Amino acid sequence: MKKALLAAALMTAGVVAHAQSSVTLYGRLDAGLEYISGLPNANYTGSTSRFRAESGDWGTSLWGMKGVEDIGGGNKVLFQLEGSFNTMNGQGPGGGGLFNRWATVGMSNDAYGTLTMGRMLFISNGVWDFDPFGQSNWSSASLVRGRNWPQSSNNIAYQSPKFYGFDVYGQYALSNATSWNGNGTTSQGREAGLQLTYTSSLFQVRGLYDEIRNKNNGQFTDPFNFSREYTAGVNVFLGQFKIQGVYQAIRTSAAASAAGQAPTSLDHEWGGVTWQATPAAALIAAVYHVNANKGAGNATIYTIGGSYNLSKRTLLDIQVATVRNSKTANFGLDANNAGNGGNITNSDGTVSYNENPLPGKSQTGVYAGIQHSF
Repeated sequence: MKKALLAAALMTAGVVAHAQSSVTLYGRLDAGLEYISGLPNANYTGSTSRFRAESGDWGTSLWGMKGVEDIGGGNKVLFQLEGSFNTMNGQGPGGGGLFNRWATVGMSNDAYGTLTMGRMLFISNGVWDFDPFGQSNWSSASLVRGRNWPQSSNNIAYQSPKFYGFDVYGQYALSNATSWNGNGTTSQGREAGLQLTYTSSLFQVRGLYDEIRNKNNGQFTDPFNFSREYTAGVNVFLGQFKIQGVYQAIRTSAAASAAGQAPTSLDHEWGGVTWQATPAAALIAAVYHVNANKGAGNATIYTIGGSYNLSKRTLLDIQVATVRNSKTANFGLDANNAGNGGNITNSDGTVSYNENPLPGKSQTGVYAGIQHSF
């Protein structure tokens, strides 16, 4: 009897394995050395510098798995699980969960597109394709304090097939609260977005609208966290050169005026060029700028860098950057939270360090590292 049950179990496992067309385990490890000057001291009265080993400056260290099952009739079932981690200490995501970047399941059809549900990178990450530094740690998210690269839960996403060069991608994330937009009973307000892209051999253009609502009241109250974002981007392909430019308007509602001198809108733009000097070596230069209203000032990041591929899976990278602030602005190279820098006492009594420089001060950094993908 036991042998019969064992045989049945093995046969069942074999059928499941056969039905699954493919399962892929993948990942990326990023590590290097970093130096930054112009950091605030602990009590936010002066500046200091730091030299450290880092993980994720050129790109997030991550691991995951994805799979596709062909169920016939041109239909496929697919899933993706992906989480980030720190290469230097081995620590994974904290409160974000094991699969803090992707945890999705869905269906696809070559003629009708792909529908997925779960946790995923929010649609605002669509600027990645138009960022010369590909959303490195010092690039398109820095001056909007991370507004361009969050994750989103309770999400439903649709990706269309390409039609005469055009494709459409959309997301709609539920708040899961008793109030549709959010009322403080759940960890997320309603989020949504839609992007339209046209791609040809000479250029690519994208228009993107997205919105993230405050989980406490369902409104747009903070341009860095809870706001509407309007984005237009272009890539131009000229042989060994790729020229990129983006403009973003980030807006809140009138309710944000209660925040005193905090900005209620941001104008964010950047441009850059990549020179693929050889099949292995690329050189990059870019400028990122933000202007905040209500006296919050403006800031500009000037940066150069590049990469060299040792193989198809391994590259060396370097980036040098400086951020220049107007007298009322305190943006850093990293996507820090708004507010004063230095040691910050959190609501639970713990102390954390914010890297924002003193208002009007600059910050300069350089890192060099290695990245391996598998």
